[in-house]
Amino acid sequence: MDIRVGNGYDTHPLIKGKNLILGGVNIPHDKGIEGHSDGDVLIHSIIDSLLGAISKRDIGYHFPSNKSEFQNISSCILLKEVVKKLSVEGYKILNIDSTIILEAPPISNFIGSMIDVISNEIELNKNRISIKATTNDGLGFIGRGEGISVITTSLIIKD
Repeated sequence: MDIRVGNGYDTHPLIKGKNLILGGVNIPHDKGIEGHSDGDVLIHSIIDSLLGAISKRDIGYHFPSNKSEFQNISSCILLKEVVKKLSVEGYKILNIDSTIILEAPPISNFIGSMIDVISNEIELNKNRISIKATTNDGLGFIGRGEGISVITTSLIIKD
């Protein structure tokens, strides 16, 4: 049995006037995520965890920020491409577990929608996707509202 685990991490600055997109869901807030694509740190972290599990480097290697074709692209499109790579390697996702670290706004009311979007995008049962949120209790760049980070662990198995 070939079971693999991968971890992923992403962090981005929060900027006034940008969209705050997490898990494909646009969350109302006065600050949003700065990034080359849509800046969806949750999806980026998931992508890195899945690529790590199949030993295929990271998101920047596959979707470099110096390529105009990825400018403002939905990260959900990139996630679908990574899931195709897993399939080509003969793997399927067993589960995804993510933790969003963000001081504001509170996002617990949006977690169900994020799970719905990710589940639909990659055709994975919702009960195999966990998304949690926490703050940094006012500490550091996250605590000051300057940025957001996400940590993800995924488990995959060879079909």
